[in-house]
Amino acid sequence: MNKAEIVSVVAEKTGLTKKDTEITINEFINAIQEELCKKDGKVQLIGFGTFEARNRKSRIGRNPQKPGETVEIPASKAPVFKAGKAFKDAVNK
Repeated sequence: MNKAEIVSVVAEKTGLTKKDTEITINEFINAIQEELCKKDGKVQLIGFGTFEARNRKSRIGRNPQKPGETVEIPASKAPVFKAGKAFKDAVNK
């Protein structure tokens, strides 16, 4: 399912227009992104899951174009989603 399909389903279930639904979904995504950009930002949706940014250490990797060559992969922050218990249970039914 892609974003357009999600917009269609949510619009149909809520009775909102597709345009209003798309604006709402975009702002929801933006709110999560803005929170994760903050230091120690975290978004917890009870019953669904938690979004957070985790720090990744720098590490040594291999250059895929030249397998014998190593390259340093710099430290970065990575967005992570951890599903909540109710969400996991619903998927496993």
